[in-house]
Amino acid sequence: MFRSLAVATLLCGLVSPALAADVQPTLTGDIRIHDPTVIEVDGKFVAFQTGQEGGLYRGAIRAKTSPDGIAWTDAGSIGKGVPKWERKELGYQSLNIWAPSVSRHGETWNLYYSVSSFGINTSAIGLMTNAALDPEKPGEGWEDQGLVLKSNGKDNWNAIDPWRIDLSDGRAFLAYGSFWDGIKMRELDPASGKLLTPDTPTHDLASRQGAGIEAASILEHEGRFYLFVSFDQCCKQLDSTYNMRVGRADAVTGPYLDRDGKPMLAGGGTLLLGKTGRFIGPGGQEAIVTSKGEMLAYHYYDGDDLGVSKLQFSPLRWTADGWPELDALPE
Repeated sequence: MFRSLAVATLLCGLVSPALAADVQPTLTGDIRIHDPTVIEVDGKFVAFQTGQEGGLYRGAIRAKTSPDGIAWTDAGSIGKGVPKWERKELGYQSLNIWAPSVSRHGETWNLYYSVSSFGINTSAIGLMTNAALDPEKPGEGWEDQGLVLKSNGKDNWNAIDPWRIDLSDGRAFLAYGSFWDGIKMRELDPASGKLLTPDTPTHDLASRQGAGIEAASILEHEGRFYLFVSFDQCCKQLDSTYNMRVGRADAVTGPYLDRDGKPMLAGGGTLLLGKTGRFIGPGGQEAIVTSKGEMLAYHYYDGDDLGVSKLQFSPLRWTADGWPELDALPE
């Protein structure tokens, strides 16, 4: 009997960690966020998000910090207000900065962001740089480098939701787009972070022929490229219909196909996560590489908290045939 009890106890000790690994982490602290972008700095984590309209920071990009990617603390903002160049370029001033995306090239930290207004595609993507991002003071040290690209009512695309990817061959690309004709990509000058040339070709990556698709990010994994996007609509709290999709390509510029072989340019996209329990409208995702492995940062609207938008930051798992998955959601 005692031997059986000891064996059972040992087996429980062996099985429990494996079961725990099958559930996404339960984040703590201040996890209120929308359109998250996360980066690791000296073993700590920094998140930036869409700015809040009005208030103390007047629409500026908000920041949060974490020692481990689990417990999060508010860290203020990057200055106050929207960029000064916006009115000249777009003809109006937006209420806040949207969907920042942070990355690093050499010793320079790049923070791309967008300015726009709901329902129109007179929009722009800008760039801030930082020579020494401090994970304790993530709002400091940023210098605005101005416009990267813009769209207007005559275009069939929308210059929001930027995502930069740097390749091992030294090239860099910027993916972007929302609704209209979908997700686009253009090559960057890796050093300046701006377009390689004014007439750099545009690559079409994914489209739903006018239906909701946005929030692109691309992850290189074992020689292939994975395009993560959000389908449908965000920003409606409990009525949000966001869901995360993914496709795969052999080249960063595509063509991207889903698991069933349907092109993402024809509306394809394998479901990664949709509405599940209190996790409503998961999306606004970014796939990144950290010391913990490949991770996915995304937001959801909490059905148990009046639809407040919150952060989830979870490991990506991989199937035997090379497709990303997420563990089960925490309660």
